[in-house]
Amino acid sequence: MSELAPLISDLALILICAGMMTLIIKRLTQPLVLGYIVAGFLASPHFSLTPSVIDTASIHTWSEIGVIFLLFALGLEFSFKKLMKVGGAAVIAACFIIFSMIMIGMTVGWLFGWKSMDCLYLGGMLAMSSTTIIYKAFDDLGLRQQRFAGLVLSILIIEDILAIVLMVLLSTVAVSQNFEGGEMVFSIAKLVFFLILWFVVGIYLIPIFLKRSKKWVSNETMLILSLAMCFGMVVLAAKVGFSPAFGAFIMGSILAETVEAETIEKLVAPVKDLFGAIFFVSVGMMVDPAMIVAYIGPIITITLAILLGQIIFGTCGVILSGQPLKMAMQCGFSLTQIGEFAFIIASLGVSLNVTSSFLYPIVVAVSVITTFLTPYMIRLAVPAYTIVEKRMPEKWKQMLEQYASGLQTVNHENNWKKLLLDVTRMVSIYSVLCVAVILVSFQFVMPIFRLILPEDWVKWVGAIFTILCISPFLRAIVMKKNHSIEFQALWHDNRFNRAPLVSTIIFRVIIAMGFLLFVIQSLFDTSTLLVIGIAFVLVILMILSRFLKKQSIYMERTFIQNLNFRDTHAEFKGKKRPKYEGTLLSRDLHLSDFDIPADSLWAGYTLKELNLGKKYGVHVASIIRGLHRINIPGANVRIYPGDTIQVIGTDEQLAEFSRQAEKVAMAGEENEIEKREMHLKQFVIKEESPFLNTTIMDSGIRNEYHCLVVGVEKEYGHLLSPEAHMLLEDGDVVWVVGEKEHVYQLLNKK
Repeated sequence: MSELAPLISDLALILICAGMMTLIIKRLTQPLVLGYIVAGFLASPHFSLTPSVIDTASIHTWSEIGVIFLLFALGLEFSFKKLMKVGGAAVIAACFIIFSMIMIGMTVGWLFGWKSMDCLYLGGMLAMSSTTIIYKAFDDLGLRQQRFAGLVLSILIIEDILAIVLMVLLSTVAVSQNFEGGEMVFSIAKLVFFLILWFVVGIYLIPIFLKRSKKWVSNETMLILSLAMCFGMVVLAAKVGFSPAFGAFIMGSILAETVEAETIEKLVAPVKDLFGAIFFVSVGMMVDPAMIVAYIGPIITITLAILLGQIIFGTCGVILSGQPLKMAMQCGFSLTQIGEFAFIIASLGVSLNVTSSFLYPIVVAVSVITTFLTPYMIRLAVPAYTIVEKRMPEKWKQMLEQYASGLQTVNHENNWKKLLLDVTRMVSIYSVLCVAVILVSFQFVMPIFRLILPEDWVKWVGAIFTILCISPFLRAIVMKKNHSIEFQALWHDNRFNRAPLVSTIIFRVIIAMGFLLFVIQSLFDTSTLLVIGIAFVLVILMILSRFLKKQSIYMERTFIQNLNFRDTHAEFKGKKRPKYEGTLLSRDLHLSDFDIPADSLWAGYTLKELNLGKKYGVHVASIIRGLHRINIPGANVRIYPGDTIQVIGTDEQLAEFSRQAEKVAMAGEENEIEKREMHLKQFVIKEESPFLNTTIMDSGIRNEYHCLVVGVEKEYGHLLSPEAHMLLEDGDVVWVVGEKEHVYQLLNKK
């Protein structure tokens, strides 16, 4: 009999424990994460009443895969565009909270005499609240639709992205084992460089690849492709010195901008759930009861530090962002826990061998306690606010009200600020692309040229190839934004603006020449003045080139289309509100969707026949019909069952339209049943009958009386199946079917 591999028996034990505990945890309406942690404890050597995991090294490898899948799934739910939309309030609050909680964690560790790396990692663990736990708590308490809940979720989005950055910085500190400012600046610069490069290249190439291969891609193929891209980026991130989880998050965030994001998310979910469960079980296996008892003091202290720190600094951070005191306290009380990222940062410290063994179980114990307390802390926010408001001096109240209302006013950006921000962003992105192309050319392409070309040709071909590749980007650096609305407005508004505007162009020309100087001088040993002259001439030729202009515009347009295609696609299918809706809201107009049910009396009529604009004052902006969308439909366009019509109007107009739409859908429902009942009747063709000696087709029974002849009984007593050209003769018994009203009209006419 063959022996079972330890990995399989360990996996069986883990999944059995996890399955049983998740049922119990679900029964207790607690987060599944707690069930997995308890299951890990039951399967660990620290619990003697159950079998224990044998091959812990393999389980650790599986848990690392679990972290990759968790971060990949988080990236699929994340969006860089979503980050741009969360608003300044969330950014200010999140940054203040994270900095404050890192300081609190480091202070607590220092008070207990722990080593500096333990203090730093503890600060990182305490800085991030749990998105999963807060999301579930809001659902359970019915608070998801409240305004403060939206701000909390926006803060969590910022915390998620900053957690990734923090992981990279902690990894750098762990490897270098010091806090040198230069090393930290270099790490941040490298992080920004690769973030821009991967995001821009990924958004440009991946959607194009998915579109062109769509006809050959099934669900199975899509799963394999998405996981291949995920692990490919994991390997690439590890090669350039980042954590594997960082690469998984980046690829997830790139795929989040594609139309296939929802499909990929559904396909990856079961795999993520499996490996994620193994990761959290491995977290539970690290829990040593003896160590928890030995460190009960730090556990209680850290728990209190999280509760008080988030209440105080979370509230202060939200107030600092310009929100009122009540909302700030609700946010602060909601963030009083640590979750998934604390475990990931803790496992990072363990894998790099820079944190002490006691830190992991302490953090797990603190996480369990704060998770249980989360719903109660959220409920305590309003009573606590009531107490604070009663005891707060009146001057403080007025000061907070003025501060909140002051920061919530809209600040109109001037043209100079917008132009400089756009130019800075554009120059940064294209410069990163130029650096990447030069590195790839020098490291990978030039060696190929050396293998296939004579030595004298290698430098010339390499230089020409590299300059041609970066030339669209260099032209964009110099020329983009020179014809923008802001540039033109500043140029014509004041002649004193012209010198600074020209200076921005000259500065960008110098940057473009700098790239050319680097390429040429890296390959040729020649005079600096000659190289500067060549670089200047090349820049002028690039500016004048129509081909490069077209290439630059095409690449930028493709990137923007890929970036916005998911939103455009969702808007096209009616899953997302159109962008112009926000402008309508500012004018007290609204856009609402109305479904046309199968029994609606409007179905089958044209917009001209329905005359909705004149009757109700609304305007039909679009009709969504399956995968088709009719924008600004004409008067002769018909409404069909299953259509979704998007209607613009005021609140009153839309309310009246909605009432009428419901009436039309249910019009005379009970009466209609009786009226629409079909009856079978017979009548005899007599001498005075208008149908005598006419064919069934010419009799008008179907067209005029809306009845159907189903049989004709002749003199010899046989019921014949009718034909259109059958002649109705004296004495024939005609069997007809029709609605009651129509049948009796026919019988009266016979």
